[in-house]
Amino acid sequence: MARRRSYDQYCAAARALDLVGDRWTLLIVRELLAGPRRYTDLHADLPGVSTDMLATRLKDMERDGLALRRKLPAPSSSYVYELTPRGQDLLPVLQALGEWGAPELAERRPTDAVRAHWLALPLLRQLTALGEPGVVEVRLDEGLFHVRVEAGEPLYGEGAVAQADARIALHGDLGERLARGETDLARAVREGTARVSGDGPLAKALLGEA
Repeated sequence: MARRRSYDQYCAAARALDLVGDRWTLLIVRELLAGPRRYTDLHADLPGVSTDMLATRLKDMERDGLALRRKLPAPSSSYVYELTPRGQDLLPVLQALGEWGAPELAERRPTDAVRAHWLALPLLRQLTALGEPGVVEVRLDEGLFHVRVEAGEPLYGEGAVAQADARIALHGDLGERLARGETDLARAVREGTARVSGDGPLAKALLGEA
């Protein structure tokens, strides 16, 4: 497979953009941080990407060592894509990019797609800062997802988990305010706009009882 065009600059930032600077690549990484995903699942959670573009970007990522494609064992036998360790190393890049871009969110536009789990990465940094590992289940108007704090890969997933170390319910527009960086979890818990349940160390840390 021929390599894509390069900036041809002996600069680490330019080399990085050679690999991840194309449209959709970093958003595919965002989705694969949730663990192995089928092509159809990726397409569903990347509104606006064409099937041809998604297939091209995934091939690029395989070629560049950021992702791999493998077949699941029977009875599933379907193919999934997942990040390589090199691809997983992009987590802090996405977090920094999200923090920098938070002020650009402003009010949600009528044309904006939204998925509950897109809040996972901004929340992960705040949860990690608490210093307690575990799994946090998060409920907001757009849906339910869970985040793994220092508990290995994958970092997050959609839906509930049987064993959560803490559960958080976000009320009203709190999810949007957290995404924009206008507030944080600690403040939301104090103000009562985020309700925390659970009796483990992570829940106690969220409640300020640790």
